[in-house]
Amino acid sequence: MYLSRLLRLTSNDIAIDLGTVNTVVYMRGKGIVLNEPSVVAIETTNGVRRVKAVGSEAKLMLGKTPGHIQAIRPLRDGVIADIDVAEQMIKHFIDKAHGGSSRLTRHPEMVICVPSGSTSVERRAIRDAATNAGASKVWLIEEPMAAAIGAGLPVTQPIGAMVVDIGGGTTEVAILSMHGLAYSTSVRVGGDKMDDAIAATVRRRYNLVIGEATAERIKHELASALPPIKGEAATIRVRGRHLSAGMPKEIVISQSEIAEAISDSVGQIVAAVRTALENTAPELAADIVDRGIVLTGGGALLKRMDEALSLSTGLPVAVADDPLLCVAKGAGRTLEEPEYKGVLTEA
Repeated sequence: MYLSRLLRLTSNDIAIDLGTVNTVVYMRGKGIVLNEPSVVAIETTNGVRRVKAVGSEAKLMLGKTPGHIQAIRPLRDGVIADIDVAEQMIKHFIDKAHGGSSRLTRHPEMVICVPSGSTSVERRAIRDAATNAGASKVWLIEEPMAAAIGAGLPVTQPIGAMVVDIGGGTTEVAILSMHGLAYSTSVRVGGDKMDDAIAATVRRRYNLVIGEATAERIKHELASALPPIKGEAATIRVRGRHLSAGMPKEIVISQSEIAEAISDSVGQIVAAVRTALENTAPELAADIVDRGIVLTGGGALLKRMDEALSLSTGLPVAVADDPLLCVAKGAGRTLEEPEYKGVLTEA
């Protein structure tokens, strides 16, 4: 028994929130040890591809690389789009989390978060990438369950709880009770779709082309889930390439224009939440009326997102503490607390 406890204390088992935008790694006994962009820079020389940079360093290269270097985001809509690059990225993050590959004493067990709506093919791709990256055993946990555990919701008790996890590629809406998902839906709408909508609006209205990083900056600084109150709309200066002149140009864009640009994405998230509530058993619905809805994920930080959902549903809506890390923290707790082991499935 002492040896078993010692092995657990010195374990390098990890949980990974493999996100479209960011990858967060939680290590047993240490908590969050890594949080970096899910980006890999690939250099091609004489037909041979090799990894040049991963994470924060690679993200700085997005849209700024020469012809022989390509900055790739290997996940799209919450699932792996390029398994070879994803495998390299996971391996790099695992090694970095453990302080270098030479520090690994044994192959770790891994808990990987997956969208609730992911297919068996997509889950197999995640399992294969993690196994090839060095995992001895791979467990899967659905993202809304991990988010709910990380947010401190009573998922092991006969009490209905509702979580809305708005990520970069997907939004997960779930009603949970007794270690399981009583209802869940996954819509492939999130921060990425909002970035695309902002870029498309700037191009259509101003004939200006902007990159991913600029669209993301506009979203963080100016975007709101609801139109601004009259007379309080802010503005932001945006630089890009003018299509007609072919030259760099600066414009000023307003908060109301950005709110309009992302309104379709916000509407799809609200519709998914309403659908979930319409399909909820009466007793669980009664619990949700009392406890309200909890928002997690990067999208929870979108200005007035909680207000938009509350106006649409008539329910109280709260943003979880540290919403960006809820999924990883919840997955990590399944490594450390036996009461949560029942929410995992073997890959």
